[in-house]
Amino acid sequence: MTSTLLKFPRLNAPKVHHLPNGLTIIAEQMPVPAVNLNLWVNIGSAVELDAINGMAHFLEHIVFKGTERLASGEFERRIEERGAVTNAATSQDYTHYYITTAPKDFAELAPLQIDVVCNPSIPDDAFERERLVVLEEIRRSQDNPRRRIYRRTMETAFDVLPYRRPVLGPEAVISQVTPQQMRDFHHTWYQPSSITAVAVGNLPVEELIEIIAEEFSKNSQKSKINNQQLTVSQEPAFTEIVRREFTDESVQQARLIILWRVPGLMELDETYSLDVLAGILGHGRTSRLVHDLREERGLVSSIAVSNINNRLQGIFSISAKCEVDDLEAVEAAIAKHLYTIQTELVKESEIYRVRRRVANRFIFGNETPSERSGLYGYYQSLIGDLEAAFNYPQYIQAQNTNNLIQAAQKYLDPNAYGVVVIKPVK
Repeated sequence: MTSTLLKFPRLNAPKVHHLPNGLTIIAEQMPVPAVNLNLWVNIGSAVELDAINGMAHFLEHIVFKGTERLASGEFERRIEERGAVTNAATSQDYTHYYITTAPKDFAELAPLQIDVVCNPSIPDDAFERERLVVLEEIRRSQDNPRRRIYRRTMETAFDVLPYRRPVLGPEAVISQVTPQQMRDFHHTWYQPSSITAVAVGNLPVEELIEIIAEEFSKNSQKSKINNQQLTVSQEPAFTEIVRREFTDESVQQARLIILWRVPGLMELDETYSLDVLAGILGHGRTSRLVHDLREERGLVSSIAVSNINNRLQGIFSISAKCEVDDLEAVEAAIAKHLYTIQTELVKESEIYRVRRRVANRFIFGNETPSERSGLYGYYQSLIGDLEAAFNYPQYIQAQNTNNLIQAAQKYLDPNAYGVVVIKPVK
């Protein structure tokens, strides 16, 4: 496919460099007084067996507890002394660690970040202390109404795929996992072939690449090519309405979540029309569902639409807050809107609104080193290609009313979907 960006001025010009040990380095000079290093590990909770569910997130905590070169707490101390910032996050499909420094400090601090990610000691005593922290995080998540609703939604969306499990893992599992299991997990998955190192900021590209490559070369003797892949098949579309209902004493209004299984990042070309449909239906006050159900009829206090792009399979969801007595009317109204979008031409003005919103978000989301490194790391890590990151606005602009009708008919059956209802306790 020829890049449509040939017709547009490119905002981004990163250099992609591959090392013999399998590591991918992406670097770009950007004239701002900072440098961001983002280490994307192509491993999240989706690769875990049920017996160690939560290990990827637990490991994210432990990597900061020291290496052979760095005593526990030394990494954070040296970062803070230079006014740099660091953090990490784990999802189902990836884990990433990032640090932002002044350009003059990058050569000293970036190797420290690489060291803690690649060479954690995972000492038994630190493991046990951090286990208590993670268990408390799990308990807090169970007490969080938004997270409870999300968990029930994912359990309804998937019967088999690991996306149905919590990233944090269950308390019973985390209480039993061992330091050796974590060491084995790290040794298996945290290989250079599974890592994308992205550096963006005000240093020459060659210098950024050299600093990263030199540090990773120190670990080359420990590296192996990890050929393990997640091979679980996608789940079929719903063939009927699958309804699950819960009560929750913490909610004041009912929650209605309607969802469909749709393509994920492995079928990237199929996701663009769904992104546009999500925008037309539920992004902004003039979107169809917001305008009709909230602004005009007052049936909901809020309504949102999202197309979630997991690697293996996505979820298209419509979620609303409303009174219990209005649940049936809201669900029927949503189904009616889906019939309409499958049978009537979408106005060009609606598509233009989504196109403009996407283009602006892309531009505004490229203003800092951390935003750019996050964009590059996400696409390179999850789909192995940067072009989709740059071309996203153009793919959205290429969607027309026929594309949208076909996607709605193919994936958003108004007679077959999963639905989660959360009611307040009477």
